Amino acid sequence: MGETQGILGKGRLSAERLAAANINPNTGLATDYLNHFNEVVMVLEMLPAMPDCAEDVLAWEPLSYEAHFQASGFTEKQLAIEAFQAAPDAVRRALKDVVATLDTAVCEKQGRLRATDDVPGVAEALAFETVEEIKPLIASASAIIHGQLDARDDPDADSQASIDALFA
Repeated sequence: MGETQGILGKGRLSAERLAAANINPNTGLATDYLNHFNEVVMVLEMLPAMPDCAEDVLAWEPLSYEAHFQASGFTEKQLAIEAFQAAPDAVRRALKDVVATLDTAVCEKQGRLRATDDVPGVAEALAFETVEEIKPLIASASAIIHGQLDARDDPDADSQASIDALFA
């Protein structure tokens, strides 16, 4: 099967090939993964007007980056998985941390839906919390995918360079 892990920017993971597949060539990540969260957000936001959508919210399940692409119709799904595996450790770690928080936030909303007999009564609060809590987390994940990882989030970053940047 060839190399177990390629190198971003080389061979099969060349910058041109990644960019053509809508995968960020610097981070090795694709925004397509965010569709998994955007879909449940859309349904949570529709909940006040359409309480029957609660079933769709409850059907959502957390998916890892790799699992999302394995199950998706993304044309270059294998390339997306390989690029993720070759992504810098700090980038993968940052994305996984945000995703863990996203998963927890959505699962908490699901728990509240399961616990109520009054979906219309909790729908407005869930929609509001989705906008206030979940959407900013998706924006953080998007920033990571686009290579906007803050050096303070990278424990492997050069400390002196971080200090120098503060005083520049």
